[in-house]
Amino acid sequence: MTWPENPRTQLLPDSALVYPSVERLRDAAIQETLYERLFADNAITLPPPKRYQLRILKELVSRIESSIIDWDEHGISDNLMLALSHLLASNLPSEATAAQQKCYVTYHLSRLDGEAFEPHITLLENRSLISASGTTGLRTWEASLHLGQYLCANPHLVQNKRVLELGAGTGYLAILCAKYLHADHVIVSDGSDDVINNLPDSFFLNGLQGSEKITPMELKWGHALLGTEEETWNGGRRIDVVLGADITYDTGVIPSLVATLVEVLHRSPDATILIAATERNRLTFEKFLDVSTRRGLAVSYASFPVPPRTEQNGPFYSDEIPIHICQLRRNDATSE
Repeated sequence: MTWPENPRTQLLPDSALVYPSVERLRDAAIQETLYERLFADNAITLPPPKRYQLRILKELVSRIESSIIDWDEHGISDNLMLALSHLLASNLPSEATAAQQKCYVTYHLSRLDGEAFEPHITLLENRSLISASGTTGLRTWEASLHLGQYLCANPHLVQNKRVLELGAGTGYLAILCAKYLHADHVIVSDGSDDVINNLPDSFFLNGLQGSEKITPMELKWGHALLGTEEETWNGGRRIDVVLGADITYDTGVIPSLVATLVEVLHRSPDATILIAATERNRLTFEKFLDVSTRRGLAVSYASFPVPPRTEQNGPFYSDEIPIHICQLRRNDATSE
């Protein structure tokens, strides 16, 4: 088994975790390695929540116990049992409270291995489906991770380009483009004040605080793009690439979203739009395609299926629901 020098974690559903084989689990040296790398004090720079640690460690100990045939020959690590007892004795929040608390999540960028030392993105996320403030933008969704993998496989799409991300949420894609894919500049936009206020933390965690390569911006879909500190929106500077992930799930906002896409293309006619859409509801996805076509946008698809979970090396995300990556451009032959 090989381990990174400084382990980092991505919180996964219990069903998605892969444990060592039975033979390895009952090996004393493997158990000590698991303890030292995952459960010892300060083993992980930004550890997951204690409730998550407890759940995983209980399952690990249970699997070790089940793997042992001869208790005279094998046993359970004293260190693992001590770590388990400490977690059990901790004053842990309830499941409901824990779901609303922010926690550190680190995504390993396996497609960029070799280009930087352990390339990764660390974010402070709210892991509940909808945060206490009512927004879905404080966690990173599967479509963002999948579109990120597509960009890592095709870095020329954003290299030296001026990028606008819509509905940026945690800023995962924007940080990826600014830090690793050599974008010239990235605008990280969202319509939620809570999301915008959370972005500086994300920038800080990834060494982008104060960087001129990335700029947060409040942008509400369907509203005219007007200048605030500058006379014109974005100072009149062009946009080369527009990114959006999991922003087509609500039929009620699709007309406003497409209106914003059309206005961006009016200002930057040669811009490419890449939208990653998780197909939770076929009718919702088809409405997005229909509204886009009626507003004069040509839609094509990237051939980039979600890899099977067993083939993922990070970031990890569900392979059960299709995620479409759509490319939209102005169709000058189509009138509104």
